[in-house]
Amino acid sequence: MGLKLCLAVKKTGQSPAQVGKGGVGEELITSVDHALEARELIKMSVLDTAPVSAREAADELEEATGADVVAVVGRRFVLYRPSKKKNPSLTRRIFGNM
Repeated sequence: MGLKLCLAVKKTGQSPAQVGKGGVGEELITSVDHALEARELIKMSVLDTAPVSAREAADELEEATGADVVAVVGRRFVLYRPSKKKNPSLTRRIFGNM
């Protein structure tokens, strides 16, 4: 399952939002919440001007959105949260047939 998760993260492409000089605010939390509902798995990046590290941003967003931090590498991190709407094709695309 680890390899499939890695491939799913790689396929997520562009980050839905970036943590910038404003840090983790309400707008970012709302944007990430919507992206998690639509995609379940998102990759984010933290700009050099951000007042927080990738680990701090990931932890704040994890608490605010109820997501799980999958990985933190350098200035990037990955969040996962199952969609509230049942979408078996999305889950199957991420994890394969479980």
